[in-house]
Amino acid sequence: MVVLRRHQLAWLSDAGWRELKPPAGDDNVAHCMAHWAARRLPLVVTRQTSCVAAVSVATADAICLGLPAPTRFGRRKVALQVPRSSVLFFDAFPLAADITRLFVREHRAPWLELCAAVGRLGVAARVHGSHGWQRLTGLSYLHALSDVDLHLAVGSVAQADAVVALLSTTTFGGPRIDGELVFPDGSAVAWREWWQWRQGRVRQVLVKRLSGAVLESGLQWLPPDKPGVQSPEQACEPAAVAA
Repeated sequence: MVVLRRHQLAWLSDAGWRELKPPAGDDNVAHCMAHWAARRLPLVVTRQTSCVAAVSVATADAICLGLPAPTRFGRRKVALQVPRSSVLFFDAFPLAADITRLFVREHRAPWLELCAAVGRLGVAARVHGSHGWQRLTGLSYLHALSDVDLHLAVGSVAQADAVVALLSTTTFGGPRIDGELVFPDGSAVAWREWWQWRQGRVRQVLVKRLSGAVLESGLQWLPPDKPGVQSPEQACEPAAVAA
């Protein structure tokens, strides 16, 4: 059985979509869910306490999923709950290099250079948030203030420090880069918070997990150091700049 992780994509079966009902009285959400079902678009695994208030019945094998609606459907964050049997398979958000065409031309080459530098550190970088969803669905999510939300799979403290040092000095020049360092056990820390914490600017750091979030002051919550959890080939590799 697949171990659930935050930001996993979940692709439902036809039966799963038929059984998933929109909340009553919200036409925007109903239309959005109908669009998702007709085009077999994915949902995303969220914190597993996030949908309790949004559903009337909880079951033992239920999974909490989210549907962040695009601009045309009001940009609502829809909390859903499905039986695990409704999920055909789980997948991941696009690699960072795969969103290059979403940037204006002048930012594409610097983005690919940054992707290549992250890859050389052995860190797998994917993009969720507005850029990730727009790349996945072809629908409009981005606006002038949209950040790039990175999912940075790291296997050790040293790897985390290295990629944060890189991001903190990048000359990319495009949208602000946010996102999380994600360790092998699924625990995650915003990379900007990690940077401040490791520099001693703050005493605690917020660690996010599937079951919730906790402030930590030391390193005892981290799994034992390991080499990169994915090979550099799986990280964001340089590609030809889109014309």
